[in-house]
Amino acid sequence: MSVALDLELKKAFGELQIKMLETSKKIQVIDSQLDVLKQIKRHVEMQAGTLPSDTITYESVGRMFLLTDVEEIKQNLENKINQLCTRTTELEESKNCLETNLKESQDKIREMVQQRKEQS
Repeated sequence: MSVALDLELKKAFGELQIKMLETSKKIQVIDSQLDVLKQIKRHVEMQAGTLPSDTITYESVGRMFLLTDVEEIKQNLENKINQLCTRTTELEESKNCLETNLKESQDKIREMVQQRKEQS
């Protein structure tokens, strides 16, 4: 009976460890994505803020460039900033959920270890 219980505990413990590792890797990926988005956002904000109103601007469309009004370029940059902020918020929410799952997994592992100690 205790042998079956030990095998069951080992299996559950192994599954929780794998889940924790996967969750940790996902959190690292989200962190790197957030860093990239922050860099892009800073770059776009610098571009939007440094364009004087009398600048001749071109916008790339595929392999060609079209003469475009500065205000339209600034509006496009603002839209891009808003999209980056939205994506950043989504990633942060995902990261919070993953961190919550990771903490729950850690708590379950601690609980299993505590139960094992009490049984011994």
